[in-house]
Amino acid sequence: MRQKHLLALLLFSILLPTSCRQKKIGTVPPLANSDLEHIVSSDTLRVATMYGSTSYFLFRDETMGYDYEMAVDLANHLQVNLKILVAKTEKEMKTMLRENKVDLIAYNTAETKESKTQFKYVFPQNNSYMVLVQNKWNDIISNVTELSGKKVVVPENSIYLKRLNALNDEIGGTIHVVTVPDTVSTDELIGMVAEKKADLTVAYYNIASLHKTLHKNLDCRLRIAFEQRNGWLVRKNSVKLVKAIENWESLPETEQTASKAFLKYWNKSPYITMLKIRIPKGSISPYDHLFKKYAEAINWDWRLLAAVAFHESRFDASEISWAGAAGVMQLMPRTASNFGLNRRTVLDPELNIEAGVQYIKSLNMSFRKIENKEERIKFILAAYNSGPAHILDAMALASKYGKKPNVWFNEVEYYLLKKSKPEFYNDPVVRYGYFGGKETARYVHNTLDTYHKYLKKKQ
Repeated sequence: MRQKHLLALLLFSILLPTSCRQKKIGTVPPLANSDLEHIVSSDTLRVATMYGSTSYFLFRDETMGYDYEMAVDLANHLQVNLKILVAKTEKEMKTMLRENKVDLIAYNTAETKESKTQFKYVFPQNNSYMVLVQNKWNDIISNVTELSGKKVVVPENSIYLKRLNALNDEIGGTIHVVTVPDTVSTDELIGMVAEKKADLTVAYYNIASLHKTLHKNLDCRLRIAFEQRNGWLVRKNSVKLVKAIENWESLPETEQTASKAFLKYWNKSPYITMLKIRIPKGSISPYDHLFKKYAEAINWDWRLLAAVAFHESRFDASEISWAGAAGVMQLMPRTASNFGLNRRTVLDPELNIEAGVQYIKSLNMSFRKIENKEERIKFILAAYNSGPAHILDAMALASKYGKKPNVWFNEVEYYLLKKSKPEFYNDPVVRYGYFGGKETARYVHNTLDTYHKYLKKKQ
């Protein structure tokens, strides 16, 4: 690591004008001129963020969050350590950045005229817009003019307050705007509306819709502002850092990491699971005892069974997918019926887990010719996600074209991904046609990653 830093500093010294090359290699540049040189020489990327459902939080003693994971990836790209400084408010984060206490803000920050004069926006994320968050059990407001006389709670010093004040001016100043300290998060305010502790609040649609997966009584359809761009913030004079971030975000590996993290946190966030599913301290799930009980029937480590359940339902026994998969193990109706469950009993956690294990046992029989147990498990996981038919097709393709039909990664997995192309799904050895295998490939990787994390967790 030290040799890497010396080489990096030497490169910087070559690029700098002669008058700037007098500093000894290893000397940390003054904070006033903090940029990429300081990050490399100090071996630390200092990042400000805030606790939030997609930014930064602890889940079962593990640090998580979309912004956190991407900041880790950026630090790894720069080959430096990451130091997270957690602020209580957006104002505090911007002060930290302005005063050179951090190098960047890794938090989904809306682009405003004021911020653009001071900072450079980097790592742009999906555009969003502000909506009114309301409880369906109240009289639903469908037009901003109906806000007259209503009480709307927002944090002080926030972009939501500015928009609400502007809207209030537009309709004649009749909205009752109530402010709370800006240390109260948007997540908390949305929860208050869901629990009828507050009448109304304002949030960005992407955050509000995430909370709808937890609170079905929320309504966030009324749009009250135009779409806004957003992203991370860097000081304008950190020119080299900006360039380094732009290079990093353009890499195919970064796009893949960001896509995976986006699905993880914006589609079905562990943060929402944390609020919904109460997990005893020191446990992996609410159902550890059931995983331990039934994993013996398939000779699996119970934590692998728990990892399957996590990626299927996030341990939500009431979960029913758009396709009809239900319960902890997300059993499809026909599979559930085959193992004696009906619409009512399929949501019973123990019966669902027991049936899921019986289904895994049947998949184990389907792939019994794969003698290596660890390899067979990968095929079972893939088949659990996609059904065995497409996996058998991919094995046939692998065998035909010289790959190893009993090895998953880069062998059968390769041809599963090829099944979305006509020259492969029309091949004579393929019996079940087209299949987009990306989700199944990710599922195997992610489930095994989670299993290995569970193995490291102290029980």
